[in-house]
Amino acid sequence: MDARPNDLQVAPFFADIAKGPEGGQAHWVTTSDGLRIRVGHWQTKTTTKGTVLLFPGRTEFIEKYGPTASELAARGYAAVSVDWRGQGLADRMLPNRLLGHVDRFTDFQKDVAAVLDLADRLALPKPYFLNGHSMGGAIGLRALMEGLPVNACTFTGPMWNIYMAPAMRPLGKLMGKIGPAIGLGGKLVPTTDLDNYALINPFEGNTLTNDPVGYQFMRDQMTAQPDLTLGGPTIQWLGEGLKDCAALAAMDSPKLPCITFLGTQEQIVDCPAIHDRMARWPGGELVLLDNVQHEILLETPKVRTRVIDRMCSLFDQYC
Repeated sequence: MDARPNDLQVAPFFADIAKGPEGGQAHWVTTSDGLRIRVGHWQTKTTTKGTVLLFPGRTEFIEKYGPTASELAARGYAAVSVDWRGQGLADRMLPNRLLGHVDRFTDFQKDVAAVLDLADRLALPKPYFLNGHSMGGAIGLRALMEGLPVNACTFTGPMWNIYMAPAMRPLGKLMGKIGPAIGLGGKLVPTTDLDNYALINPFEGNTLTNDPVGYQFMRDQMTAQPDLTLGGPTIQWLGEGLKDCAALAAMDSPKLPCITFLGTQEQIVDCPAIHDRMARWPGGELVLLDNVQHEILLETPKVRTRVIDRMCSLFDQYC
């Protein structure tokens, strides 16, 4: 289990803020288009059932998934997560590192390929499973459609469409389409902020979690390691995200066991798109979580335990 290829490039890993299983590590990997991204993994002597690929959302980074990795390790699973291009310690896409940007949403699949390559080189236990959160749900869904080698999958608040107020949706679509064409693709979406949401908004009235401990955990991580912080998205990101979500919506669901968890207080991603996808996922299950917001894996301990128990119960059937 401890054998490691000699050519791996060790990357910074902030175990003190991750609060994951002991022995967590991170490595630099290079994508097929030459970007450097960071991949983290947790493996212990007892994580022999398989490995869960934890695909993070926008603004997120490896260390945020430390507590989830601990929960998975307690149930026998290793875990891998990633700093997608443009966030965390991965190469940022614009000189202003606080701008959340991507050239094309399909570029994230190059990051997925690099994650899988590292997992194989590390000989992490198989089979592989997937949990995609928020933007990671969109990246994960496309990866599944393109043959991601997992035995089963789960999603938490997946971004299968971008939430916008009904009155704003036509303007958002137009801005995402026209903005890049007239040289505004690298500009911040006007309704967002360069500062990270959790750092500038108090817990009271937040749109992420009902658990004050989970909310403070996110704030403390970014305060301790400011380089991990990301602000609002660019117009290019918005346009590309809308385009990729529309393309995915037109495709059939993968023939793969799936559970999707959605909070009844979800305010970040588009809920109708999730209901639509799961209604046409053969054998898929949509679990609605009462009084739960977007950050399902940073909700109250009772919610987290329920979700991860269900998640691992599914994975256990396909080990």
